[in-house]
Amino acid sequence: MSAPRFGIEEEYFITDLQTLCMVGSPSLQAIEACRARLGPRFATEMFQGQIEVASPVFSDFEHAGDFLRGSRQALRAALEPFGLGVLSAGSHPLADWREQVPTDEEHFHHLFEHYGHVARRSVLSGLHVHVEVAEPLDRVAVMNEVLPWTPLLLALSCSSPIWDGAASGFMSYRQTACDEWPRMGIPPLFADQRHYDEHLAFLIRIGAISQPGECWWGVRPAARYPTLELRMTDACPRVDDALTLAAFFRVLVAHASAQRRPGLLYDQTARSMLEENRWRAKRLGIHARFLVEGIDGDCSIAQWLELAEQRFADTAHALDAPQLFERARAIIASGTSADRQLALFNRAPEEPQNRRSALTQVTELVLQETSG
Repeated sequence: MSAPRFGIEEEYFITDLQTLCMVGSPSLQAIEACRARLGPRFATEMFQGQIEVASPVFSDFEHAGDFLRGSRQALRAALEPFGLGVLSAGSHPLADWREQVPTDEEHFHHLFEHYGHVARRSVLSGLHVHVEVAEPLDRVAVMNEVLPWTPLLLALSCSSPIWDGAASGFMSYRQTACDEWPRMGIPPLFADQRHYDEHLAFLIRIGAISQPGECWWGVRPAARYPTLELRMTDACPRVDDALTLAAFFRVLVAHASAQRRPGLLYDQTARSMLEENRWRAKRLGIHARFLVEGIDGDCSIAQWLELAEQRFADTAHALDAPQLFERARAIIASGTSADRQLALFNRAPEEPQNRRSALTQVTELVLQETSG
């Protein structure tokens, strides 16, 4: 089995180290310091208080881990002289979306003009993973084989339980907020790449989108690269969790690519089960029960992971990721970032001053985990 190359994109919130709030408009000097440290790997995001880091192309996870840790260290070193740091999570516990300043770029102006409060409220950060799909494979057929497993990855990634200063009732509120946008969440049922391309051409023709990249589905054929892109997962405070999710997605894509007819069994019923599982994952994270083909009734995430190991263990070994499932079990055993955040937050009594103190403690925790 050939090992597909991959890349990782992480989004971070710039955070004031004294107030612990997300910064609405960091100084130009602070941003330029980050750009100088990261070079071409630095990218702006929708809001001035966000940064994206886009990795080079990797062939193994040793280099991927070195890059992610090095990027976080570089950002920390660049921002500390300005009293700032970076926080990696699906949502920032002390961010107020009303105070965030849009980035002054044409693409982002377009989003705010067309999507109004939906864009204004999208103070969110994700973990995006690209995995190569070699020609002449049909990327949509491979996507259809992979899609049913993606709520498992979402559940393992949950890190956005707090929104607008309160527990949201969701382990991934980020995915709930994403559903306010068009063309996010689960993609429609496409038969193949031709069908997908025709649909995007139709959307451009009627003026719904101006470019293919404006389809932001949780998994999609990337517009600029010969990859499948995972977009559903929350940003991870811990680098090891991000690497586990990236390895899992790479294994799924590699296994699907090796099938004679990938995606053959993905039909409307499978898509409906996928929609339900995504809802359960964003609502309850690793505590949800899931609908899985081959298991009677619903099952725990541990049972689903066991089935995944039975199916994908050989692929994981071939890709030099033999500890993948052990690491995923460790996330389940110790809890996700969302679990750790809520455990701290829920200790505080309901009074406003206590809630503010709890939010501060949660933010400190996520900052510490981001820095390693």
